Amino acid sequence: MLELHFQSGVGHVGGNLSCLDALMVLFHRVMRPEDRFVLSKGHAAGALYVTLWSLGRLEEPLESFHRDATLLAGHPPAKGLKEVLFASGSLGHGLPFAAGLALAARLKKETRRVFCLTSDGEWQSGPNWEALIFAAHRRLGHLTVLVDANRLQAFGATAEVASLDPLGPKFQGFGVETIEVDGHDPEAVEAALVKPEGGQVRAVLLNTVKGKGVRAFENQVASHYLPLDQETFQTAMDDLTSW
Repeated sequence: MLELHFQSGVGHVGGNLSCLDALMVLFHRVMRPEDRFVLSKGHAAGALYVTLWSLGRLEEPLESFHRDATLLAGHPPAKGLKEVLFASGSLGHGLPFAAGLALAARLKKETRRVFCLTSDGEWQSGPNWEALIFAAHRRLGHLTVLVDANRLQAFGATAEVASLDPLGPKFQGFGVETIEVDGHDPEAVEAALVKPEGGQVRAVLLNTVKGKGVRAFENQVASHYLPLDQETFQTAMDDLTSW
């Protein structure tokens, strides 16, 4: 993923790195072929593309990321990739789509589960709460909402822009089952995402580090925008190969 962003010269590296671990666990260990995924935080498209590529489910070459006429746009495209159900990136709209998918599955008596990854900053947007109220009221137990809680957004810390902390009790206030885990601990993430059939909507709060693994970007607002320069990229790759 670092090579992807470095070669294309685009930003949003920080928010991709904060959710990459969870996406790998979700797609490799938890999701079944019939399950569905919605990436609400569309600026993490790079992490999704790399995850799909790691499973051999991406037909478009990774090298085309963010290039002219590519299907691998900086935000998930409206059509062209069968693994991408909805264009996303206008934050606050992925969960309403996911809730609709979950209700449709129930009405069609299908066993598919629906997973939706949101950012913590986008919970400042009203449509998410309307969708959560709807999903909780309908007891859409096969819907799981993941929140990438890296606590940074475009204009600064979420606590400074429009604090909603702590999110967990607010979800629980709507009757939503809520679990909080280290978003970079694969076993903890997997355990939180595996749930019995039925029951209530589950929200998994992933405590993550924006820019995880890139020392110059970790916990930095700038990692939301800035691309990797040569020095930062090389240092990050050296860190990876030294593990």
